[in-house]
Amino acid sequence: MMRKIIFMMAISFVQLANAQNKVIDLYPNGIPGAKVATDYVEQTVVGADGKTRVSKVTKPTLEVFTPEKGKETGKAVIICPGGGYAILAIKHEGYDVAKRFAEAGITAFVLKYRLPSDLIMEDKSIGPLQDAQQAIKYVRENAAEYGINPDKVGIMGFSAGGHLASTASTHFQKAVIENSNHINLRPDFSILIYPVVSFGQFRHNGSRTNLLGAQPTEENIHLYSNELQVNATTPPAFLVHAMDDKTVPVENSIQYSLSLKKFNVKSEAHLYQAGGHGFGLNNTTTQEDWFKTLLNWMK
Repeated sequence: MMRKIIFMMAISFVQLANAQNKVIDLYPNGIPGAKVATDYVEQTVVGADGKTRVSKVTKPTLEVFTPEKGKETGKAVIICPGGGYAILAIKHEGYDVAKRFAEAGITAFVLKYRLPSDLIMEDKSIGPLQDAQQAIKYVRENAAEYGINPDKVGIMGFSAGGHLASTASTHFQKAVIENSNHINLRPDFSILIYPVVSFGQFRHNGSRTNLLGAQPTEENIHLYSNELQVNATTPPAFLVHAMDDKTVPVENSIQYSLSLKKFNVKSEAHLYQAGGHGFGLNNTTTQEDWFKTLLNWMK
């Protein structure tokens, strides 16, 4: 009887170990442009709404969600949760989405990126982009390990994470990380869900202030208004937004889509009549599952 109990416990431990996702340190040899702040400690809080929020990230990571063996499609998506560049809505805009991708045979990487702060960064305007580029570099360099086609690596972002994803999609020609091996930093496609894109008329004030400061220069406002940075090399995009979004105006998605159209870049936009902001996978005002539509687009 005791042997049976020990055997069952051993199986349980193995199953638990297999269920745990691999977490990758993005910068094992040191974070570029980092400053040390001893009282700046990462925090994770579950709110009254049940949503998990992470703040004060100092050690950026990628958490990997892999498909079941035999289901792999060779595609990969790096997911950037939103939160106004102040927090990361890491579960409903990160882990929950990654699980759906893995179920569909797509390897997903949840990026826990550093939030812009003068306390821990020499230049906070490029801090999140460094982490996004480093994530793309890591996935491509290690594609064989995960059974990924290095030419099918996309980036996804929600809200301010959408700003980061659209920045990675329009600023890839300039590396803000060490890239001596000249790894391609261009995402093959982007998925932007109620994204912050513009820092102009239709901006989300909190995102712009957190990334560029209270009094940003006109040059930086233009540079990080990503609808103005689109060109013929910008990757194809899939966008989702609600017309009644009071936090991030729908014009962010519309202007980005029109910029892509101008340069004949393929895109698909789904604009719901309602849904507000921050609905994650589930817009409760409609029976449509935008994630299934996304999977069809990806095919």
